[in-house]
Amino acid sequence: MKLVTGNSNIPLAKAVSEYLETPLTDCVVTKFADKEIFVEVNENVRGEDVFVLQSTSYPANDNLMELLIVIDALRRSSARRITAVIPYFGYARQDRKSAPRTPISAKLVSNLITEAGANRVLTLDLHANQIQGFFDLPTDNLTSAPVMVRDIKQHYDTSKVMVVSPDVGGVVRARNVARRIGAPLAIVDKRRPKAGVSEVMNVIGDVEGHSCIMIDDIVDSGGTLCNAAEALLEKGAKEVSAYITHGVLSGTACERVGGSKLKELVISDSILETDVEAATANIRRFSIAELMGEAIARTASEQSVSSLFD
Repeated sequence: MKLVTGNSNIPLAKAVSEYLETPLTDCVVTKFADKEIFVEVNENVRGEDVFVLQSTSYPANDNLMELLIVIDALRRSSARRITAVIPYFGYARQDRKSAPRTPISAKLVSNLITEAGANRVLTLDLHANQIQGFFDLPTDNLTSAPVMVRDIKQHYDTSKVMVVSPDVGGVVRARNVARRIGAPLAIVDKRRPKAGVSEVMNVIGDVEGHSCIMIDDIVDSGGTLCNAAEALLEKGAKEVSAYITHGVLSGTACERVGGSKLKELVISDSILETDVEAATANIRRFSIAELMGEAIARTASEQSVSSLFD
């Protein structure tokens, strides 16, 4: 087995490498003066089972091109099997035609990864589960729920916790966490007047006196979470925190979260931490390295991956 990484999240790749006790393959990913990406694999990978770890996070297009070119380099180097390990799958929010004459970019990106030469895909908490069907090759969509649950049990009294979905679309994800810790479930019903703007309308469920924990897959601008936190506190919640898999945190999101009523925002390390995020007092991280590493190990040894979540 060989483990290769691009430049999107080297700390996570190193953590996965340590868990697997497998050194990262010597692979140079650089740019020419005109920003063209160049890849050179400096180890023999002929006949190897190769895993390429690369999130397609900011800068999304650069990291996506790195992934595609690394896969192509490995295919042309006669790797036996290439698995694209994508902790954060960018373009996942463009999974359908949201208006006339708009693209389904998630399908386009999945086609690109397939055509580049990947043999299978391993990803985490896709924004929409149907994206698995966009790939014409085996795709494992892992869930971070077990890692979230472990962290919640370490930091909260679960007998006083209420799990909250910040929108109707995330109910299944939140229910999964609620079931694992034996907590009740509430839902924040919101209306989105236009893209990137959310307006909280109502809270479904009695949250009074509870420590509310919102569960979601992506936090981008942070507006939804901050508005939902205010609505929950107005309904009598004791405190409000949030557990999110992918911390996109674009623009002034960190400042917004830092100045909000959220007790803490806990996110995974699927996306590389920024300096602004590290300096925000109420943002904390949990690691998915063990989860990703175990999934890679089971894939390499042809064992069940789904049993990780039983």
